[in-house]
Amino acid sequence: MYRKSAWEKYSKAEVKELMKFNEEYKAFISNGKTERLCVNEALKLAVANGFKPLSEAKEAKAGDKLYSLNRGKNIVLYVVGKEPVVNGISVLGAHIDSPRTDVKQNPLYEDQGFALLDTHYYGGVKKYQWVTIPLALHGVVCKKDGTIVEVHVGEKDNDPVFCITDLLIHLSGDQLSKTAAKVIEGEALDVTVGSIPLKDGEKWSVKANILKILKKEYGIEEEDFLSAEIEVVPAGKARDVGFDRGLVGGYGHDDRVCAFTSLRAVLDLEEVPERTACCILVDKEEIGSVGSTGAQSRYFENTIAELLALQKETSYLAIRKCLTNTYMLSSDVSAGVDPLYAYVNEMKNSCFLGYGIVFNKYTGSRGKGGCNDAHPEYIAKLRKILDENNVNFQTAELGKVDQGGGGTIAYILANLDINVIDAGIPVLNMHAPLELVSKADVFEAYKAYKTFLLKI
Repeated sequence: MYRKSAWEKYSKAEVKELMKFNEEYKAFISNGKTERLCVNEALKLAVANGFKPLSEAKEAKAGDKLYSLNRGKNIVLYVVGKEPVVNGISVLGAHIDSPRTDVKQNPLYEDQGFALLDTHYYGGVKKYQWVTIPLALHGVVCKKDGTIVEVHVGEKDNDPVFCITDLLIHLSGDQLSKTAAKVIEGEALDVTVGSIPLKDGEKWSVKANILKILKKEYGIEEEDFLSAEIEVVPAGKARDVGFDRGLVGGYGHDDRVCAFTSLRAVLDLEEVPERTACCILVDKEEIGSVGSTGAQSRYFENTIAELLALQKETSYLAIRKCLTNTYMLSSDVSAGVDPLYAYVNEMKNSCFLGYGIVFNKYTGSRGKGGCNDAHPEYIAKLRKILDENNVNFQTAELGKVDQGGGGTIAYILANLDINVIDAGIPVLNMHAPLELVSKADVFEAYKAYKTFLLKI
């Protein structure tokens, strides 16, 4: 059962190819720090590779490349295969939302000479990790007249950044007596956005100055925050980590590392697949995959129904048959072994950075609560095609049995009678503002996803 590090098998040419691929990935996550931005990046790549809108298609024949968008936060891409769609498709599904903090609907206030934005954290975060680091704002403000204003501040070299402050160590006696879960409270994650008052003597002159700047720069009023969606994320680009540059450090590896590799696998298919190949990028996984842009929505099924209709299959039974015959990889990250915290792992069933893509037969928590438990017949098919194509893979659970746990979108798609298993990339610092992945795992995942689409 011993498996070698993927790094040991590469030639110099393969290392060069691997490094180039990771430069492209670094650009993707640096530019795609929100769901909307990820969809924009994916759409650019799709159009550049010849994909056309599904809604405008008149037919779906082998080799056709089609895409569909959902509310700016989902994208699904299809490469139509040689077999009829009703016979089933091959799906790579990843989520593009990441833990963060969101600006509230009535957020702007002044206190003690500072202007601040009130926020509500999103997803599972250790709140203390989000203070005293440079932050950026990304989002949209939708005005009553129908105008949509994009806001992106904190990424360019000449942009200001923002910050959530913390108590100085000299006065932290009471604070440090709290548990880590309470040392920073959710209502204390407010973002400092200004400190200069207007000179006209208004009561809230610092807030007034910020409103003046917002009006000048973006044409928005305070009440426009009511219909805004602004996310607070770490500022700055993804970077190489280590003297050997073997790791990528950045925000949002969970799960944009699987989103990018899945996307590229579909875009880079050199031949028409036997089965229709699909990549779907979804929202809201970090809060339960709910809502019209989450994996629990009917959006994905609707696009399959559209595709079937283009092949003259319009019955209810056709979509049910297609889903039953579909294979899917729920492309989501796994918890890599951190040498500083190895005690949370059961080493025989853990994954390691640099050893390739990770298969999780099940996730969930404790007694497999809330998990998809993949069928061994399906796992055997995957083992076979990956071994035959020299793709490094490993298997893992999410820590020791009673240590904790987590979930993915796998069980949601399994509820549609799809054959599905979690397959992703090991990560350190998961859900932190700076996460780490191995460049080898990014490359092996890309190869695994392409192999899946062509061989399953």
